[in-house]
Amino acid sequence: MITEYRPTHKMSTLINDNNLLIMVMSRFGISLGFGDKTVQTICSEQGVDCATFLSVANFVSNKVCAVENISLPSIINYLKQAHNYFLDFNLPAIRRKLIEAIDCSGSDSVAMLIIKFYDEYVGEVRAHMEHENKTVFTYVDNLLRGVISTNYSISVFAEKHNDIEYKLQELKDIIIRYYPQRENNLLNSALFDIINCEQDLMLHRMVEDKLFVPAVVRIEEKVARGEFMMSKAEDEELTDAEKIQTLSEREKEIIICVAKGMSNKEIAEELYLSVHTVTTHRRNISAKLQIHSPAGLTIFAIVNKLIKC
Repeated sequence: MITEYRPTHKMSTLINDNNLLIMVMSRFGISLGFGDKTVQTICSEQGVDCATFLSVANFVSNKVCAVENISLPSIINYLKQAHNYFLDFNLPAIRRKLIEAIDCSGSDSVAMLIIKFYDEYVGEVRAHMEHENKTVFTYVDNLLRGVISTNYSISVFAEKHNDIEYKLQELKDIIIRYYPQRENNLLNSALFDIINCEQDLMLHRMVEDKLFVPAVVRIEEKVARGEFMMSKAEDEELTDAEKIQTLSEREKEIIICVAKGMSNKEIAEELYLSVHTVTTHRRNISAKLQIHSPAGLTIFAIVNKLIKC
């Protein structure tokens, strides 16, 4: 039995040990098809901080977890990608399945109330995650530059951070108790997805509470003592090669599409994404490269051979 995942383990060994790590990999931007390569090799090749990946992987697998070397930029990117997954893919997919599974023609008031309950819940989740994206992560970005806020700290976030998954448990109970219908495979499948989403949201919240928050507290204390030294990523101009290493494969695909003159809508259709997801990726790309125009991205892509001119 593996008690702790290490850099020298094969990535396939981790996946076989815990299939949930496929989702963790995806949120770090690690693509499949890695063969027998080690965790260290894959992280190095795909521009992922190995220590942060292993901290999350060990934590969600209930193994020995070292949190001291977590990279805040890396775990923030992981959390943002998780938000994109929930808001742009998983929760909308569950809604579509519910709509197909229950009678929403108007004659069944229970069905309409179930959808209303679900929509209100998704609205709460969206507000919760957008607050983290705009307020909490912005605060940490400033903190990494040595800027301390006089009216905010991570303890404010931690005190108000609630378990957003509990309403899915309530929704599941409502359907089971009050929506009798035989031989409804779609409804059973929707319930299964709701249960998985509830567990996924719980793990996501725990990563924030047990890994992200303590990592921010450590930086807050160092900044307050004047001991925090910004890393090269924060205090020096990165080379183009180093910038490319920070990009996920999906972000590289989007840069190539932008360089081809495609709009966000066209990129979404080409890559089977939502327009909102493309917009989020482009915002992350701009932050990583400090390039904010299509022309600038096109030049960057050509100069660095992401696309041929």
